[in-house]
Amino acid sequence: MTAEVIYGKQLAEDLRQEMKEEVSALHTKDIRPKLVVVILGEDPASMSYVKGKQRASEKVGMDSDLIELPVETSERELLDLIEKLNQDPTVHGILVQLPVPDHISDQKIIEAIHPDKDVDGFHPANVGKMMTGQDTFFPCTPYGILVMLKRADITLEGKHVVIIGRSNLVGKPVGQLLLNENATVTHCHSRTKDMQSHTKQADILIVAAGKPSLISGEDIKEGAVVIDVGVNRVDGKLTGDVDFDSAKEVASHITPVPKGVGPMTITMLLHNTIKAAKRIHNQ
Repeated sequence: MTAEVIYGKQLAEDLRQEMKEEVSALHTKDIRPKLVVVILGEDPASMSYVKGKQRASEKVGMDSDLIELPVETSERELLDLIEKLNQDPTVHGILVQLPVPDHISDQKIIEAIHPDKDVDGFHPANVGKMMTGQDTFFPCTPYGILVMLKRADITLEGKHVVIIGRSNLVGKPVGQLLLNENATVTHCHSRTKDMQSHTKQADILIVAAGKPSLISGEDIKEGAVVIDVGVNRVDGKLTGDVDFDSAKEVASHITPVPKGVGPMTITMLLHNTIKAAKRIHNQ
């Protein structure tokens, strides 16, 4: 068996074309979805990432602003800026690039963004709605994974999903989203004993541990779906948490790194911003 490769890059491009048409239709109703991204400091990787978000926004016809602040910006100054954006009726989505400098509380910043403009899906109010199966803004990477699985016509109901990783950004929320789809979910992490005994049972294996080649073909059940969320740089090349070459000989479907899950993250951010614009307009 050689796995079918699920290319998130191609799916993301298809979805963004659909979004471009949706944004164009909203413009005729005088609704202009707008995302504001705030970044502190000049970390090259973070700056490249946020500028990618800005370019993607503009390509689908959304308005986008990038606010660059010095690394020494105080917590109070950042909170005041967020409140100003909360009150601005032309702004529909607010994203503060995390992590922020050590003198600022990540959690305070997350909770300061109004839930109606929390397009990252990290505000406790939105997390609570996700936990209870309500419509809300879902965290972008987990939501992107869900959309990838559905677009690939992979059945979720009744399937055993094993997730390696329990972060608040990916592991926990993707588990909840799949539980909401009636999957049976097992979480593995750094304290899990005999991890292979769990991974070999997985119909769908999602790996988000941040460890290169943590999973190989011998850890995977024949015919399983493998979603690799890891992004690691080894010898100057990007690689995932899964050894792709050995895994693809066992799995039925697999995502590559790069061109897999990554492009879906920004795409779902755009989706959430468009959703926020429509929701705020209807209010």
